[in-house]
Amino acid sequence: MPCTGGQVSGDVEGRSVNAERHDRGSRRPAVFDQPAGTRPTEAAPVRRPVPVREPEAEEFTSILGGVPDARVDAPEFFVDLNLDQIVQSVTAGRDEYDLRPFFHVSLHDTDAVRFRQEVFRDLEDEGVLRHVVAFAERMRTMREQLRTAGKLRYRYQKERLFLDAASTYCEAAGSLLGDLSDTKLRSRGFKALRRFLEGLVRSRTFVALREEIASLSADLSAVRYCMHIKGGRISVRKAATEIDYTAEVEKTFEKFRRGAVESHLCDIPDYLEMNHIEAAVLEMVARLYPETFGALDAFFENHQEFADPKVTGFDREVQFYLAWLAYTDRFRRAGLAFCYPEVSPYEKAIRCVEGFDLALAGRLLTDKAPVVRNDFHLEGPERIFVVTGPNQGGKTTFARMFGQLHYLAGLGCPIPGRAATLFLFDRLFTHFEKEEDVANLRGKLEDDLIRVHRVLQEASPRSIVIMNEIFTSTTLHDALFLGRKVMESIIRLDLIAVCVTFVDELASLGEKTVSLTSMVDPDNPARRTFKIIRRPADGRSHAMAIARLHGLAYADLKKRLKP
Repeated sequence: MPCTGGQVSGDVEGRSVNAERHDRGSRRPAVFDQPAGTRPTEAAPVRRPVPVREPEAEEFTSILGGVPDARVDAPEFFVDLNLDQIVQSVTAGRDEYDLRPFFHVSLHDTDAVRFRQEVFRDLEDEGVLRHVVAFAERMRTMREQLRTAGKLRYRYQKERLFLDAASTYCEAAGSLLGDLSDTKLRSRGFKALRRFLEGLVRSRTFVALREEIASLSADLSAVRYCMHIKGGRISVRKAATEIDYTAEVEKTFEKFRRGAVESHLCDIPDYLEMNHIEAAVLEMVARLYPETFGALDAFFENHQEFADPKVTGFDREVQFYLAWLAYTDRFRRAGLAFCYPEVSPYEKAIRCVEGFDLALAGRLLTDKAPVVRNDFHLEGPERIFVVTGPNQGGKTTFARMFGQLHYLAGLGCPIPGRAATLFLFDRLFTHFEKEEDVANLRGKLEDDLIRVHRVLQEASPRSIVIMNEIFTSTTLHDALFLGRKVMESIIRLDLIAVCVTFVDELASLGEKTVSLTSMVDPDNPARRTFKIIRRPADGRSHAMAIARLHGLAYADLKKRLKP
């Protein structure tokens, strides 16, 4: 800035409320006749904007097709199925959106599931994904500008940053409409969003907001001032024509230039928060331009609710899709397939090809270990998988996978597997072994019976039940008796179920049961393959294989003991 006779001139391109970097929310404004050392009155904290409703296309309500009205806690079965670990990984780094409630509410309508699947498919298009991510970044910038404005103490600095936030919002909505208008969309959700944005951006309220922001920004950019500093006093006046001696100084010292030299310049920190002297200068500048700064005051007062609720709602809700796609990308790159399952609340013939446990697969990929995939199907009268086999053979993992696939399908998400047809349940129940709770004064068997009874009382023919190693605390005879009673109740209710058990006899109770067995390497029975296949239960076969491996089979012993 030119400086003559102790007089300093300034404009909005330098230390002003319209500084270029300030427009991006990364620099404080500093245009600021008041004795130096005095403090201007501090402004009250800025209020976060509450979106204003504008007439819009009635078809668009939510990109999710419906969201929970309030924060919803995780279902009881989340821990049993390791869904809590999956959701934690999916939502990591996106805390600002509070996405977990969206993963806690399963859909029970086929059309609602298809609605979300359509949106996922649109977002798998790189162009659509890029546009939505750019919109989300602009909205994140807007929120950061509002948060920063809320922390600032001085009125005009606060109000200018609020103006920047409103400008960013308008840019976000307008750019998203432009981007989606040039994109081929297939989903009902995105088509409805595009129609809504067309109505919003062309509305009189939105157009007037944009014009007011542009006009006010131009007026602030036109603010020019000069500062006169003498002793401990500062005075401010409107800028007159000042001589710029920059070119003349450079010309004078040009003859001393000796080529490239080491620079001794250093960056002076420029903090967003103004000090009280800068704020006092700004107050004086505001009195020089009362109309411009009065308009800034009015904008701040009149546009606290500048953001439409459906735009901010979409910004949050679309993160459900972006988070899931980002999470599954790691698995896809590792060669693991994901598919969009067919779902039905009536058809109980189900199948899955190459399904896998997502929580376990995440750990295996970290350890660079292979991920075992399994198939399953039910047809005709079949309803219950009874899974038997050696310990640590993948039985519990299969049960968890079965529950995960059905729950994630009910969210409308792409699920692990190459192809799947699944049942759209009304409720999902799990019964996994738990440690005794000394506080309830019940034994483990009694606690198991009470928990199983509650499940069977609350389940309907549209429910899914997953039981893992029940009645392990009693004798084989009692476990068989109680297991039969439970299985008979499940059969009467016509439930789809998975039962992991050590009682082989439960695998052959009738046409509704299907026996699955966890396999071992035939050449080394101690090595589990973690494959689960349809096969009659025979716990003794595994024991005999181990006996033969160690030379303890009857024929081996007979040969060794032969006189």
